[in-house]
Amino acid sequence: MKHDDHDTCGCNVTPEQVDTARRRLLAGAAATGAAAIAGSAAHAATPEARALYADPADPGLPQIDMEITPGRTALVVTDPQIDFLSEDGVTWGVVGESVTEQGTVDNIERLFAAAKAAGMPVFISPHYYYPHDHKWQFEGTLEKTMHAIGMFDRPDALSLDGFEGSGADWMPQYKKYIEDGETIVCSPHKVYGPAQNDLNLQLRKRGIDKVILAGMSANLCTQAHLYELLELGYEVAVVRDATAGAKVPEGDGYLAAIINFRMVANGVWWTDDAVTRIARGA
Repeated sequence: MKHDDHDTCGCNVTPEQVDTARRRLLAGAAATGAAAIAGSAAHAATPEARALYADPADPGLPQIDMEITPGRTALVVTDPQIDFLSEDGVTWGVVGESVTEQGTVDNIERLFAAAKAAGMPVFISPHYYYPHDHKWQFEGTLEKTMHAIGMFDRPDALSLDGFEGSGADWMPQYKKYIEDGETIVCSPHKVYGPAQNDLNLQLRKRGIDKVILAGMSANLCTQAHLYELLELGYEVAVVRDATAGAKVPEGDGYLAAIINFRMVANGVWWTDDAVTRIARGA
């Protein structure tokens, strides 16, 4: 694939340079410490992570919550894809530590299983890039990074050639939930939020006005979906350990997201709580 954009150092990107960028990002895991945990399986959020990101013992803001209403509540998962959640994904070097300490992979699957068992509608808001998206004339910092490393790339909007097992594909353990003929897979969002896809339309057409939100990544697409859905009049509860964020010299993306979730969401739940609520609200 030919790219007209530039890599993160300002150089022209060629197919060979995209591959190099992928390897460079993955190699960065050693520098950030993620490589030490990359071989471990995902589990529930570790005690260390729960302590590090614990809610304040004495909150200064009103404590708001959301009730699940059958027929009006759906699970929405952003970007449950290999490039974000697998050790083989191009972003593992920067998100792997957070994904592992939060138990994100397993927690997303637990939400899928709970929603399916309860008959709750499930919506996926995926992220794909096609060749024409690489001809954009300007990007933000992380847009530039995603384009440079070939994140979520697909060769054609109307073809699944090369999709199976690619970075744009679903995590393998999620396929039985996503490909069951019932899950609504929306058109792709292109930057972070759902303003450019049909998530809002699909939710409204199903009579949904309450959303349980999870997926990747915390301070980017998940947070952007939260803000957009709130602006559109939905109630939204975020499942805090069913997401994760990049840890880079610029900061901890997961911490940034948690702070904002507390300030704007209608609920901030742990997966254990979300699963219990989904079953009780069925």
